[in-house]
Amino acid sequence: MRYSKQVLALSLLLTATFFLTACPQRETIGRINADPARYYHKEVAVAGTVTDSYGFLGMGIYEIDDGTGHLIVVTHRGVPSRGARVAAKGHIQTGFSFGGRNFGTVLEETDRRAEGR
Repeated sequence: MRYSKQVLALSLLLTATFFLTACPQRETIGRINADPARYYHKEVAVAGTVTDSYGFLGMGIYEIDDGTGHLIVVTHRGVPSRGARVAAKGHIQTGFSFGGRNFGTVLEETDRRAEGR
């Protein structure tokens, strides 16, 4: 009986560890834009409303706004429509800084899901 409780406890611990380490941390777009080098090539998740989207042949870009800022998301699948509420996960890629502003910071999408309002 004692052995089975230990196996169950260990199984639960390993499962929880797997799920917690597999999920990227959700960040605000304002934080990412304030210090994009901190997130460069790291996987992050953001959520917000699509303000613009452009797609062609199943690829495209869309802009997402979470209330703290805007971020361009590059996708290799269809783009969500304007006004859609989405959560996107991917890797941050940076461009350049000029005059204290960052230009070219984008999220290269690896996964996306629709969010309820």
